[in-house]
Amino acid sequence: MSAAQPIGIIGGGAWGTALAQMVASDGTAVRLWAYEAEVVDAVNRNHANPLFLSGVALHASIVATGAMADLQDCAAVLVVAPAQHLGRLIGELPDHGQPLILCSKGMEQGSARLMNEVVEAVGWSGPVAVLSGPTFAHEVGAGLPAAVTLAAQDRATAEGLAALLARPAFRPYVSDDVIGAEIGGVVKNVLAIACGVVEGAGLGQNARAALISRGFAEMTRYGLARGARLETLAGLAGLGDLVLTCSSTSSRNFSLGRGLGEGRDAASLMADRRTVAEGAFSAAVLVADAGARGVDMPICHAVARLIAGEVAVREVIGELLSRPLTGEGWNRLG
Repeated sequence: MSAAQPIGIIGGGAWGTALAQMVASDGTAVRLWAYEAEVVDAVNRNHANPLFLSGVALHASIVATGAMADLQDCAAVLVVAPAQHLGRLIGELPDHGQPLILCSKGMEQGSARLMNEVVEAVGWSGPVAVLSGPTFAHEVGAGLPAAVTLAAQDRATAEGLAALLARPAFRPYVSDDVIGAEIGGVVKNVLAIACGVVEGAGLGQNARAALISRGFAEMTRYGLARGARLETLAGLAGLGDLVLTCSSTSSRNFSLGRGLGEGRDAASLMADRRTVAEGAFSAAVLVADAGARGVDMPICHAVARLIAGEVAVREVIGELLSRPLTGEGWNRLG
């Protein structure tokens, strides 16, 4: 990796554009690949992305492109594509062994693969890291402070990439727990939908706080079953991201859940959206994988049923509230 090389970013949505703005804040050259021709044109002509990140004047060192080949000489490539398209897009990127930093949060439908497992299946030859944590795109794009987890199996790789991305207002904490960093992002998206349901159904702040804490128990049970470490799940990529996403209406997953809580159906809510609420796609595959591992995730299971249209909001709330009373000790995590 060379500081003179540009940094590549796959994905011109809100998060990809915000990361481009953050990286370019010290003058670093950024090449931003976007699917939408109007995004490429707006970034290059007007230094703006009104479609996904309105109100942010983008740095002049950000150059947008619709050609994946333009990223082949980048020092590293941040992948901010929707989880269900990540494997296909990585397959289109020229592989010269450059590091990939996966910034998407989700599980691949059909395979139940995490994003690093999708990249492994594609056969990428370079190092792979995961970036996750409590970040809203509009705040990062505005230069407000944020801290994230940057995980790679090789700690030296994580440290090198953290140094490449660190900025005064953007602080990466390194880890070698790739599984934990990914699972935190997957599960918190599903739980954010549940918290949105609580808001939309008018169930109050007590219910939301209870759901966050019980949801964290579900995240922990599943994460430990997958080999994650507890300190990762209790850190920025797990609990930190969970608290942010479940506590703010700025979250795409939260707003989807709020619509469900208000009585709207998932299909119409998702059809109306320009951006992707990844939790809607991950919920069913997550609970299926958890069930195969003998992990109980009642809140996530309820969300999956709501998304599928199998149950009404009031019915699923009644089911959750009527579950058998149990203890809460950390020795059983659930």
